[in-house]
Amino acid sequence: MSNFWKNKKVTITGGKGFLGNHLVNQLIKLKPKNIYLPQHSKFDLRNYQDCLKAFKNSDIIIHLAANVGGIGYNREHPAELFDDNILIGINSVRAARKQSVSKFVAIGTICEYPKFAPLPFKEEDLWNGYPEETNAPYGLAKKMLIVQTNAYKQQYNFNSINLLPVNLYGPGDNFNPNSSHVIPALTRKFIEAKYGNKKSVEVWGSGKATREFIYVEDAARGIILATEFLKTTDPINIGSGTEISIKKLALSIKAIVGYHGKLIWNKKMPDGQPRRLLDTTKAKKLFGFSAEVDFETGLRKTIDWFLPIWKKENKISS
Repeated sequence: MSNFWKNKKVTITGGKGFLGNHLVNQLIKLKPKNIYLPQHSKFDLRNYQDCLKAFKNSDIIIHLAANVGGIGYNREHPAELFDDNILIGINSVRAARKQSVSKFVAIGTICEYPKFAPLPFKEEDLWNGYPEETNAPYGLAKKMLIVQTNAYKQQYNFNSINLLPVNLYGPGDNFNPNSSHVIPALTRKFIEAKYGNKKSVEVWGSGKATREFIYVEDAARGIILATEFLKTTDPINIGSGTEISIKKLALSIKAIVGYHGKLIWNKKMPDGQPRRLLDTTKAKKLFGFSAEVDFETGLRKTIDWFLPIWKKENKISS
């Protein structure tokens, strides 16, 4: 067990969210002096004064907090996504410096990459184009964390790192149909179709777009390793290195759920970014991270976690 975390007071913004819950569970085992999770009801991180209060007496801040959703949510709330995330980021970094935090861990997003970045996405290509349009307000707001932390490093010697995790999935994910990402959204659709005896399920887009996913426990482990060992403010990818088409993903979830109806592809709806696949060479080299949970295993764990919850909500016996 590493001594790095001993006597450390760790604050995790967004610590009660999907990734936050898994991160906290892993951090507890490392026995830091304290883990503090600022509650959204008490601290509005869009406000500088609230950030100052939330970060008081912190040694390390792991900044997960964000306004985030799936492609439908992105299309409906672009202004809110930009405003909220730019304010949360700016004021969190300002307050962290003011409170003399020893290390600030900024969690960015794969949505920061250009729409047509060459595959696999290398960190050096991050600035070589505009993000995919539906992701741009969120992605660019989060991208400003890189600019800000680098500026703070130059002027104030502020110690920070920037991590770019790919799409997360796993137990505890957001399965709200109004804001969920593709895996929980499709999982809910197929479960509802199966138990509702529906003959077909509509899926957005053409199915040709590809995505990379990382199991949430792997992502949490990567963040912990980076917090301990990573020194540079340069953005670093955290991913699994495995690409899958949305069509194949839908068929995989359909098979695991046991739904036997048809898929209907609504090609009037956007595919989002055409392809996503990260180069994770730097994460392996700089802090020894590589994903361990293979996609099919993680997908089954995710569906097995959600199915009994859905049945209970809908009063369906096993």
